[in-house]
Amino acid sequence: MFKATWRNFFAHKGRLALTLLVVVLSVGFVAGTLLFTDTINRTFDQLFATTSADVTVSQPTPANQEEGAADPTVPAALVDRISSVPGVASARGDVTTEQLVVTDAHGDKLTSSSGAPTIGTNWNGDGKAVTLSSGRVPSGPGEVVLDSDTASQQHLAIGDQLKVITATGTYTDKIVGLAGFKTVNPGAAFVFFDTPTAQADLLGKSGVFTSIDVTAAHGTSDDKLKANVLSAIGGHYDAKTAAEETSSNLDSLGFVSVLRTALLGFAGIALLVGAFLIVNTFQMLVAQRTRELGLLRALGASRKQVNRSVRTEALLLGVIGSTLGIAAGYGLAAGLIVLMRSAGLNMPAGHLAFHAGTPIAGYAVGVIVTLIAAWGPARRAARISPMAALRDAGMPEDRRASRIRSAIGLVFAGGGAAALIAAAHSSGGTGGSLLGLGVLATLVGAVLVGPLLASGVIRVLSVALPRRPVARLAKRNALRNPRRTGATAAALMIGLSLVAGLSVVSSSLLASASAQLDGSVGADFVIQANGGLGVTSQAVNATRTTPGVAHVTENKDVTGTIGTGAASADFFASSDTLLQDFTVKTVSGDMAQVFSGDGIAIPQDLATAQHISLGETVPVTFTGGGAATRLPVVAITSENTVFNKNESYVSLGTLGKTVPASAQPMDIMLFAKADSGQADPAYKQLQHRLGAYPQLDVKNQADYKAELHSQVGQLLDLVYGLLGLAIVVAILGVINTLALSVVERTREIGLLRAIGLSRRSLRRMIRLESVLIALFGAVLGLGLGMGWGISAQRLLASAGLDQLSIPWPTIMAVFIGAGVVGLLAALLPALRASRMKVLQAIATD
Repeated sequence: MFKATWRNFFAHKGRLALTLLVVVLSVGFVAGTLLFTDTINRTFDQLFATTSADVTVSQPTPANQEEGAADPTVPAALVDRISSVPGVASARGDVTTEQLVVTDAHGDKLTSSSGAPTIGTNWNGDGKAVTLSSGRVPSGPGEVVLDSDTASQQHLAIGDQLKVITATGTYTDKIVGLAGFKTVNPGAAFVFFDTPTAQADLLGKSGVFTSIDVTAAHGTSDDKLKANVLSAIGGHYDAKTAAEETSSNLDSLGFVSVLRTALLGFAGIALLVGAFLIVNTFQMLVAQRTRELGLLRALGASRKQVNRSVRTEALLLGVIGSTLGIAAGYGLAAGLIVLMRSAGLNMPAGHLAFHAGTPIAGYAVGVIVTLIAAWGPARRAARISPMAALRDAGMPEDRRASRIRSAIGLVFAGGGAAALIAAAHSSGGTGGSLLGLGVLATLVGAVLVGPLLASGVIRVLSVALPRRPVARLAKRNALRNPRRTGATAAALMIGLSLVAGLSVVSSSLLASASAQLDGSVGADFVIQANGGLGVTSQAVNATRTTPGVAHVTENKDVTGTIGTGAASADFFASSDTLLQDFTVKTVSGDMAQVFSGDGIAIPQDLATAQHISLGETVPVTFTGGGAATRLPVVAITSENTVFNKNESYVSLGTLGKTVPASAQPMDIMLFAKADSGQADPAYKQLQHRLGAYPQLDVKNQADYKAELHSQVGQLLDLVYGLLGLAIVVAILGVINTLALSVVERTREIGLLRAIGLSRRSLRRMIRLESVLIALFGAVLGLGLGMGWGISAQRLLASAGLDQLSIPWPTIMAVFIGAGVVGLLAALLPALRASRMKVLQAIATD
């Protein structure tokens, strides 16, 4: 039996080639994802390991640090104090900040398309992480060293001028040297100053550092050194070993774990789609080999041996496909790294991180999924009786099993629909759980009930076909085996349902954000600062004096505590003109009283958590304001908002009574209102006047909406691109089904050709059959996806997603695209069928 299985496997290698390709793609996606994310982790791990000292001492960063607030610092005197601690070989002060914007001589910012920051730091000269590759080190004000990667990307060289904007002012510096990283700089721009200049320009004062790097003496462990340092300087400082600092830095790279989860999620979708194809393929192969398997049974093969034979074929398919898939994963990972490099994230293209878990996961996924997918067809093959060798090829449909399958599918679909409806009327974690349960149940239900729906849906779709015999034959072929049609369509349905669901959610997000922008922001212009900087007083004055500007509203981000429980709170401290520029929804109270008196407005969830009611006077402490002051709660804001969600509000006048102007942070944004009929001229004037402040972005409402659409569009492009893999696998499923169907109907095709059906008509018949199957999958997928999207939108309505928007143009485009996919998938099978020799086809048994 093993020899027969081995020979049969390679005898049908043409039939299994497409199925093998699906296994390769699915395993390749998993292996490529693991290799790619492991390489990212290793790159950052090596970078942080080389830049982390044995122990790093710093001031703890507040959990609710204000936006634009100065970096925490430690006194320079602490360096000498730490140097005398037992076990310390050396201690060095470090100045590092991301609160700066750097431009070249043309005013273009030194920014990466990957979103990596610009970092200003002092040149320490230890050569541990970077070395001087050309030029010299900075030796005073007006001189900097730039990392060579950024210099290459921005076409800068030694002698070029840079403009450095920090919280302390604007400086013109000359590049006097270029520095290269010993490991890999993933994409950040590094600007190095000498230490006194870094302290003055980046921090605004001398005698302080952002941290102190401590090197252990020989024989002293990092943990022991940390304990010694903390014992000597006190526990109010934060000390981390090299391992802790590296781990903390890696934890801050949340995008790596999110990216890994997303990629593996899409790999799982591709595997699920591939499993449907494998099941379909083996079912068709078993049906086509009914007489062959019956003959084996007649010659003495037991049911167990037949079952084992089919499972062995599946095992061979899984092993070979997984091996090729792991190799393909290397290519995919290398391609993703090249893509990331083009986006500005510098990655080592030729040094993929290989871990033993990658091939283990690849083989486990490929082999296990293939064996599970072949389990049902193998059991079906084992039930073939020896008498099947005397019958025509084909295996009778088990009507009882089909009825049971349909009944189970209806139960799942009904239960899933109920869960989706319940989710739409729920909120919080319960609603999310119901939504996930509803999505899973309706998906399983649609797969199981697909054969039952195939008959009705395909009959409706076939109404659009031309009234010709070829079209009727195509419809009958699609209806001949509903189970096969349902399984083929299910593979396409999964990808399209996710596309439709995400389209509804994203379209609703854009509609909701646009509606809230229109309803909330009354200002004509919004001026925001980048690079962690604030809006300077000079920029505020430049905005106020711009011709055509009626008024300017200042806005500061202030942290503090509220209530007897000293709950942390973020305050939006604004000018009295805020309500002319920004509408705040309330559940009770009057926002106007915030700016006409000394009251505050707090968000609904904070009021509920702290048991604070409207009109109650509560203790409030602002950061930098010293003692607490008691302020009345004059308004409670609604949670149903996208902008400034969970913010408390206070006027600048009230803030100024507690926090002196010198202790207040700079404005994080400005709202500006134009004089009547002066919006366009004022916009141009603002852009011109504020062009001297590269850290500021000037936007009108149209700019805001365009940016929002661009951000959502970029995310959707990535998601749709990844979902494209699942759709490609589904297309292979349609091709495979049609190819095997052509083999199965060889004699029938020969008879049709013999009675006068032309090659052209035969190709048209197979193409129409494929289009019907693809459109059936599109109907199921788009219907499911829209149901998921509507339920998700209703669930998120309380979080600000209160506008339902179904993107009908996208839905119709996807539906038409599914028809095109079906047409393209049929080209090769149709061509093969038309090239059959009539007499040989008729003689086929």
